[in-house]
Amino acid sequence: MAEIGFLGMGIMGKAMAVNLLRHGFKLTVWNRTLSRCDELVKHGASVKETPAAVIKKCKYTIGMLSDPAAALSVVFDKDGVLEQMCSGKGYIDMSTVDADTSSKICEAITSKDGYFLEAPVSGSKKPAEDGQLVILAAGEKALYEEALPAFDVMGKKSFFLGQIGNGAKMKLVVNMIMGSMMNAFSEGLILADKSGLDPHTLLDVLDLGGIANPMFRMKGPTMIQENYSTAFPLKHQQKDMRLALALGDENAVSMPVAAAANEAFKKARSMGLGDLDFSAVYETVKIAKDSS
Repeated sequence: MAEIGFLGMGIMGKAMAVNLLRHGFKLTVWNRTLSRCDELVKHGASVKETPAAVIKKCKYTIGMLSDPAAALSVVFDKDGVLEQMCSGKGYIDMSTVDADTSSKICEAITSKDGYFLEAPVSGSKKPAEDGQLVILAAGEKALYEEALPAFDVMGKKSFFLGQIGNGAKMKLVVNMIMGSMMNAFSEGLILADKSGLDPHTLLDVLDLGGIANPMFRMKGPTMIQENYSTAFPLKHQQKDMRLALALGDENAVSMPVAAAANEAFKKARSMGLGDLDFSAVYETVKIAKDSS
């Protein structure tokens, strides 16, 4: 691929961009707070002061923004992506947004004769650093195929899911399951402790059974230590639960487990835990235990 633009240097965007630079890709980057790009410059990236300037310079640009509002703002605001979008340029939005947001961005990009791919990722900070994300792409197939060299560096597996919206929907389903599991896991850790069992032994037992998984293995020990170093912010997990529940409303799917999980994440946010890792939802169960 030619030089790639990259918009958004949050936890995920920065890790993904550094990974691309380490693999020899040339990047021009932008972030709303420009100082967040300083580390990328040390790795050889160029910096531009607006998204429009990045689009003008690069044939392909990736966006990795925090939520639907940020994803729309980067495209539609003054000095945004649309101002320099034109024929032959591609925009790849790797943010986690709802299907409607993806569709709005797609329509705007294609109206300027550009081409668009949504490609949200499954994975958090460590997989982003290690190039082990799962990429859930949908939209312009030709752009997907042209982006594969970059996707192969950022991810361990890429899926092309067809029409715009399918990537966004798949990501929301995955994160809805993950958030629901995290709540059940938190309750299990507290129940073991309250019942006089060693939570570390519970982790060993879980790891040997049919529900063994990397999330329990990685998060369990740090949760027991009350260490919630942010790999995936809790406020973003709650945003994804909200969007997944809205998708359930659209399709008349009853989701009582996800709804309860969403309430727990909302409670955690009200406790000031939004910027911590999503595993900090454990604190909502722990407080109930401590007060009993």
